Amino acid sequence: MTRVNTYLNFPGQTEEAFTHYRELFGTEFVGPIFRFGDMTLPDGTALSKEDANKIMHMEVEIAAGHVLMATDMLSSMGPECRVGNNTTIMVECDTREEVDRLYKGLAAGTEESAPADQPWGQYWSVCLDKYGIRWMIATPMGA
Repeated sequence: MTRVNTYLNFPGQTEEAFTHYRELFGTEFVGPIFRFGDMTLPDGTALSKEDANKIMHMEVEIAAGHVLMATDMLSSMGPECRVGNNTTIMVECDTREEVDRLYKGLAAGTEESAPADQPWGQYWSVCLDKYGIRWMIATPMGA
C-alpha cells in the first residue's frame, strides 16, 4: 500500500476548511485542486454554476506526511453531508487486486460502491464495514 489518509466530506466548505488547515499547520496543498466543473461526469449530469465551482477533490498535508483529502458533497447529486458520512479512512493500494481484496473483506452490504474505474483516474470503491466505519479503497490517481 502506498499510503493511508483521512478523507473528509464537507457541505460546500472544503476550500475554506483546507485553507484554514494549511495556514494552521504551516503546510501546503498536495497536488492539483479539482473542481466539479473540471470533470465530465459519466452520466452527463449538468451542474449548476455554484456546484461546478465546488471542490471535487483536494489534499493538504497536516503533519509527518499525513494527508487530509476532501470533497464537497453535492446535495444535487444525492448524498447529504452528515455526521456518519463526513469522515472516511482512505487506503490507496498499489494494485487493483489489492483494492478488490480489501473491498471484499470490508464491505458489509450497506452504503457500498464496488471497485470501478472513475473519471478522475482511480480504480475506486467505498463501503461501510460491519462496525460502521466508512472506507475508500483505491489505486493512486493516474495509476
